[in-house]
Parts: sequence; structure tokens; C-alpha cells
Amino acid sequence: MSMNVLAGMSYPLGATVYPNGVNFCLFSKTCESLELLLFDTPDAAQPSKVIPLDPNVNRTFYYWHVFIPGMKAGQIYGYRADGLHLPEAGYRFDPDKILLDPYTKAVVNDENYSRGAASQPGNNCAEAFKSVVVDPKAYDWEGDLPLRIPYSETIIYELHVGGFTRHPSSGLPANKRGTYAGLVEKIPYLKDLGITAVELMPIHQFDEQDAVLPLKNYWGYSTVAFFAPHRAYSSRRDPLGPVEEFKDMVKAFHKAGLEVILDVVFNHTAEGNHNGPTLCFRGLDNALYYILEEEDEQYYSNYSGCGNTVKANYEIAGQLIVDSLRYWVSEMHVDGFRFDLASIFSRDKNGYPIDDAPILWIIKSDPVLAGTKLIAEAWDAGGLYEVGSFAGDRFTEWNGQYRDDIRSFVKSDPGKVQQLAARIMGSPDIYPKTDREPHCSINFITCHDGFTINDLVSYNDKHNEANGEKNRDGCNYNVSWNCGEEGLTDNPAIEALRLQQIKNFMTILFVSQGTPMILMGDEVRRTQSGNNNAYCQDNELSWFDWSDIGKQADILRFMKGIIRFTQERHMFRINTILQAEGQHLPYITWHGLHLDQPNWEEDSRYLAFSLRHPDTGEYLHIMLSSHWEPLVFELPPLRSGQYWHRIVDTGLSAPHDLYDVKMAPPVKALRYRVNPRSSVVLMAK
Repeated sequence: MSMNVLAGMSYPLGATVYPNGVNFCLFSKTCESLELLLFDTPDAAQPSKVIPLDPNVNRTFYYWHVFIPGMKAGQIYGYRADGLHLPEAGYRFDPDKILLDPYTKAVVNDENYSRGAASQPGNNCAEAFKSVVVDPKAYDWEGDLPLRIPYSETIIYELHVGGFTRHPSSGLPANKRGTYAGLVEKIPYLKDLGITAVELMPIHQFDEQDAVLPLKNYWGYSTVAFFAPHRAYSSRRDPLGPVEEFKDMVKAFHKAGLEVILDVVFNHTAEGNHNGPTLCFRGLDNALYYILEEEDEQYYSNYSGCGNTVKANYEIAGQLIVDSLRYWVSEMHVDGFRFDLASIFSRDKNGYPIDDAPILWIIKSDPVLAGTKLIAEAWDAGGLYEVGSFAGDRFTEWNGQYRDDIRSFVKSDPGKVQQLAARIMGSPDIYPKTDREPHCSINFITCHDGFTINDLVSYNDKHNEANGEKNRDGCNYNVSWNCGEEGLTDNPAIEALRLQQIKNFMTILFVSQGTPMILMGDEVRRTQSGNNNAYCQDNELSWFDWSDIGKQADILRFMKGIIRFTQERHMFRINTILQAEGQHLPYITWHGLHLDQPNWEEDSRYLAFSLRHPDTGEYLHIMLSSHWEPLVFELPPLRSGQYWHRIVDTGLSAPHDLYDVKMAPPVKALRYRVNPRSSVVLMAK
């Protein structure tokens, strides 16, 4: 390979492959000298070539660049930067540390990486993450195009790439377990379940050592490189393997009609607080990438709860975020993003909340992102809570209030019926703008953060002792109920009640207006033994146990059935807020035990409602009760020749709890007895 070094260009950022070589470009405003290092192997203790960049030749404005003729994709590289080391003034240059390219498309040496070595003085070359030159254009997408499934037809399944197939019961070869390739093998299962999109927990390269040792950071909310797929999730160990395997996965999902949404973590990085490692951004331009404490800039403002906060609304950090999103859409073909702690985007360069944040307007108006799903977790760890008000109408939002209110009603807390009604209608109290679709609310009962649905009905308290933090971590407010006994039980009555409560949650979730999301394994009662913060549990506590498919066939059948029923109804695919009454528009009518007489009082624990879609003739009547005694509800009269047919009754044992529409038994009486703590769905035909 010829090593004739040319000046290079100041764009694009990162390592760009051309027919005659590779252009390297990196931004650093305050570094005084920069070296490009080339390596022959990922674990090399010394570079095979060191290329000093001359600021008079290889720098344009604050962009450092160099072109190496003859170089091809697959080359391993890194940087060393030198400059002031004055932490109290925000400068943290360390010429001993190997730095990743912020725009690197692949990362190697994860097997030998040491977070400790990156956090301590001295050379860490053999134990450092290293970058790889990638040529995105070399992949054959075979005509793959984005699916662009409307929110009104979307059902999201939040899953962990590693945990979904890592369990030996997955039936996969050992080298495919916990990988992108392993996920492809499970596409038939996901299709059969009825979901339309997978939301992958973080797959950007992250630091697995960012946890209390000897535990690992399992969830992945500790990003190292925002353009690189996590190497440990690849069955291929060659430098370019993770990139190509991820693309293979996306292409396979699209062929099956499933979208791929990424959970992205732009609010902080793995470099952590002032004692954290120097991996990339800290060693290149610390004060431009992070919000620092104004009174002492050696400390990081911590609105993420994870040690630092990315300066999203300032210069190069904001540009990197937008460029990353564009790359994952244009080159990796993903269908959307869920933004972790997205309210940090609503903070200025000093951390103060602002309206009309520049980064959000850029994302909303970007043409590359125009057809993607943008989902905000509209709060942060610094107390900023924006559910219902996050950045106009382009973003949908995780509706945390939906989770809490539905949990409270099913648990039988008093005074929750009015909130239940609002959540069922798509939360118009939270999203009052008339031009917002009900599907802007991402409805969920559980997610990765907190109890699984099985543990929600099995534990009153969190049990996080295995995390090594003396059970101090994780949320204390779970709105859970163990149904009479904490944890595992051999009491058949308690077990039956727990199963019934799970079916109640599923029924309410899928008959609500909005976009439903379910957590990996909830359909087979996956348990974490009461751990509500399993971020560091890369073991069977968190993994999907595929033997549960047989053990929990009842609840899996119920989940598939309720998804199929609602997906086939026009009523749950409308794009407007339900009206109170209507001639041609879909509308809702509220009832109590008596027709047209809903009970909104504090002690009420029941609600009934009718859903009508005049244009399609759909007519549903739904009764929800969290009361501990049976209740008798009046049913709306039907025209001659029509009867109500029972689709769902969670108070009945399988298989009578759920019927296919064609087999649903008629209800010929004018009243219906709803068993304690039950949900009933009737359909007129």
C-alpha cells in the first residue's frame, strides 16, 4: 500500500473511501497537534504507521484532514490529540490515549478493551477501542426500501438484540446466539405474534464495562460510537462484519414487512463524569461536546443521570447527532428512532431549558428523516418533563402517564376512572391540539426500564440486590400489586389472578387509541425475579427463555388473538381523536352499570364504553372492571337480527377468554355479568 500522504479535504467528516484511497477528516477546535495512527491488528500495542498532521497543510478552519492513496476499507486506525490539560478550564487533552474517530462506522478490539486503562494515566494502545475504515456503498441492498408503515397500523415490540436469542433454549448455534443474525432467525416468531416493528435497545457501539464490576452494562445506554453497530452483537469477527450483518438483518426484516427502530442515546456518552475514561470526545474537544458546570468546568453537568450531558444544541455535537441519524437512515436503512431522555435536546449549551431548540428543528425539518418514525422519551434525569409538549407535531412520545394510569386502574386504586377514559381516547388531555393524531401517544404498560408485566403482578417491591447497589437503584414507584403473595407462588388462586390481570393489561392496551408497544417476553410472562433495573444483568435473569413459549401457551395465544382482533378493526386504525357522538365519524359513548351513565366518582372502579365506526359498520361494547366483586352491566340494544358476540372476557378461563370473530358466541341477554377484575369486549354482528 502506498503511503504517499496528501493534504486531504475538510469534508465529509470521518473516513471516506474513494476509488484511489481514503480521506480522513476530524473536527477539533482546541487541539494543538493531531496524529493519525494506523494499525495492522485490532489488539496492536503499537501503531504500524504514525502520520502527524501539519496544521499548515492538513487543517482547514478547525477541520483536520489527510488523504492516503491506495488505502481501502478494513483499515484499522485511531487518533492521538495533544493540547492543554486544564480540567478546571474544560481542557482534557491526553496524548497517551488512543481516540476513536467520532464518525467511525465500525469499532474493533472490544475483546481487549479496558475501561480502567482508558481512565488512568498512561498509554492504553493495546487495550483501546480502535476505528475501522468502512465503505457503506459496497453493500448490495437488492432494492430495499423503507416500509413507512403508518402509526395507525404500527405495533412496536421493544427487544434487546443480545437477550432475545442468547438463551440456550433459543435453538440457535452458539455463534448466532445474541446476534443480529440470530434475530433474523426469529423473524417468523415475531410475524406470528403480530407486531409490525421492532424497537431495538441501543445497538450503537457501547461500553459493556460501564457497570459495577464484575457485572456488565447489558442494556447498552453507554454509547461509545454513534455510527457503529455494536460488535458483540455480530456473529462475524472480521472488522467489517458487524456493519454487513446489521444490514443483512434490516434487509431481512423489511422483506418480512417489519420495521426496525433504533433506541438512540444522544443525551450522554460512555465517558461518564470527571473520573471517567478518555475514549473519544473528551480527548478531542471536551468543552464542545459536553455541558460543563459553570462554576467549575472540571465537572460535568449531569442531566442524564449517567455522569455527563451532551451539548446537543451547540456546534459540532449537534451536527454529529444529525449526521448520525442521516447515516442510519440513508446507509443502514433503519425506519426510525426512539430518543432516550429526549428532553436533554431542549437544553441550551449551559443546560438551561429553552423553547424551539435548534437541534429539534433541524431533526424535524431534515428531508432525509422525513419518512422516519421519531419517538421521544420526553423527559430527562434533571427534572425536565415534556410529555404532551415535546417539539410540535413531528415527534410521537412515550406516554408515561398512560403506563401509570392503566397500572393504577387495574390495580384497583380509587379515583382513576376519568384518567382511564382519557388514556383510552388517546390522551386528549395530554395532547390537546386538535390536529394531533391519537397515535402520537406511544402507549405501553411495561418497557425495559422497570418491571416486566409478569413481575408487575407478582411483586409489590423491587428486588435489585443482584445489581450490587444494595437495592438502592431502580425506581421505587412501580404501581404494582403482587395479588396476595410476593414473588413465586404455588397458590393456584393467586396464579390465576395474576394471569387474569396480565390479560386485563393487554386488553386495555390494545383497545386504546394510540400506538401500542409491548416489551420483549411479556407475551410469555418473562420474569426478572422482581428486578426493575436489570441494566447490568447479562444472564438468564434478563434473557428471553424460549421454553416459556410452551409453558405459557395460554397467555401467548391471548396476546396473538387480541393483536389480530384489533389490527383487523378499522376502529383502531383511525387518524382522528374519537368524537363524543357522530353521524359519519367514528365515535365513543361512555357508560357505567347503566347505559349513558358513567360513574366518574372517586370510589368507582369500572367503566364501559361503546365504539362505533359508521362507515364500516363496526360496533363494539367494552366493559372494564377492577372491582373485587362481580358487576352487572346493561348492554346497548341492537337492531333486529343482530346480537352481541363475546370476543374477550378475561374473567373466564382459556379458551373461553378470547374467541376469533367467526367463532365468538352470541350474548342474547340485555345485561352482562362481569366477573371481578375483568375486561370484556363484545362485538355486534
